[in-house]
Amino acid sequence: MAFTEINSKMIQATVVPGQRLYSQRGAMLAYKGEVSFTPNIQGGQGGVMSMIGRRVANEATPLMSVEGSGTVMFGHGGHHIQIIELTGDTLYVEADRLLAFEGTLQQGTMFMGSQGGVMGMVRGQVTGQGLFTTTLQGRGSVAVMAHGGVFEVPITPGRPVHVDPQAYVAHHGDVRNKLSAALGWRDMVGRGSGEAFQLELSGSGAVYVQASEEKL
Repeated sequence: MAFTEINSKMIQATVVPGQRLYSQRGAMLAYKGEVSFTPNIQGGQGGVMSMIGRRVANEATPLMSVEGSGTVMFGHGGHHIQIIELTGDTLYVEADRLLAFEGTLQQGTMFMGSQGGVMGMVRGQVTGQGLFTTTLQGRGSVAVMAHGGVFEVPITPGRPVHVDPQAYVAHHGDVRNKLSAALGWRDMVGRGSGEAFQLELSGSGAVYVQASEEKL
């Protein structure tokens, strides 16, 4: 694992020659050793098409590549940080939640309408997270940010998990998501909160939920 936890709001990354890390620009707090930081417009191994998808959606988060030999400490905005280890599956996470990830991971984007149809698109509007979400696939570590800490909720076949869209951080595994109304349409008139909706995740995997409804 490239990342280790210093405390709930700071992590340390080990940088070794020939292996690259990516992080949000401005997330570096301190470093030791011979380490270089370079602005990056593609991020990971997603290539040009991944970059175009994010640019079209106007949802690209500025990244920097981290290379060399040494250790780097990361943190951002005092947010809580959760380290997620991927072992070949895909993590779905909002771009602004990404703090850092290993360059071994393949980065891409997914149109929200592809999971849940029209309601998937509605979810993006309700949560303010947009119509695209970032995907990271392969083997490696990912550090994501949240308010108030993160807890992992397993998703098992036949037992879907319902999450407040504002508390959703990320999910992985063979999971389908859809947005459903938690209240009747009459009850939702005049409500500005996402609590009128629930995000239903079903299949096999896990969802990461923050202990707050506050956006980053």
